[in-house]
Amino acid sequence: MAKETVKNKVGIYQHVCQGPPWHRFALKLACTGVILLALTVIGLSVTVSPYLLVIFLGQKSPIEKNSVDVQEKRNETTERPSPLTCPMHWRLLQEKCLLFSNNFNTWTDSLADCSRQESSLLLIQDQEELRLIQNLMDDNGVFYGIGLNFTLPEKKWKWINGSSLNSNILQITGDAKENSCAFITQTAIFSEDCTTENKWICQKDLKPIRN
Repeated sequence: MAKETVKNKVGIYQHVCQGPPWHRFALKLACTGVILLALTVIGLSVTVSPYLLVIFLGQKSPIEKNSVDVQEKRNETTERPSPLTCPMHWRLLQEKCLLFSNNFNTWTDSLADCSRQESSLLLIQDQEELRLIQNLMDDNGVFYGIGLNFTLPEKKWKWINGSSLNSNILQITGDAKENSCAFITQTAIFSEDCTTENKWICQKDLKPIRN
């Protein structure tokens, strides 16, 4: 509608410019300027008006809006935490994945087996964690090796990560002597000779799911 109105005006201006001979020359320059101005208005109304409306309404242009949408989606992807999972056959416990072996082996061979699976023998932080682990055990009376042994020359129970056992948190039943390793059952932690063949428990941290 705006284009037709402007074109009609241009036609009127052209008609006016074709008036009587005595004033054609006088109006020639004025009519030419009016026609050029009208054509300019038509061009601007086609090319600029959408962006003028955007500016007047205080809204973002389509290009700016698309850029914002892409950035927001990117931020959502970055900020959204990836879900965590345990490998197949491993059991979830708090922030750990546990693997209860089905085989029997010495404490040293058990340690090596966990290492091959990019994990370590179980490290227990406190009595609450011990209780939760014992609740996961299916076999009553079966000993499971953990990452705790009696070391020399310190003569201390130490975890395989180098930290010492806090006897106020976890109590070990049995001898504390050379070549002694710790094993857990559904009821307690026991000291046994490290060459004794028992089951064992490996642990590893949770890892994000790969999309």
